[in-house]
Amino acid sequence: MQDRWSVEIYLDEQEGQTHAEARLLARDTEKARGRGKARCNPADWDVPEIGAELATSRALSDLAHRLLDLAASDIEAVTHEHVTLNQ
Repeated sequence: MQDRWSVEIYLDEQEGQTHAEARLLARDTEKARGRGKARCNPADWDVPEIGAELATSRALSDLAHRLLDLAASDIEAVTHEHVTLNQ
């Protein structure tokens, strides 16, 4: 059986801050969501693409941690034992 999951990234930039949200979709259902943000240092050049890259990378990292926690919870539900998963 082949399964396909996808990640949608939503970006919003306001007043020198970029917010990103990464949503993991599995079988047309949202499975997990991660968030990240970046802000432009006033001494730096304002390059929106860099803010988007930083915020997105942080949102994906947050999503990965949340998915690992979800997997641990699912394992615990099946085994009825405490589980600790490492990255």
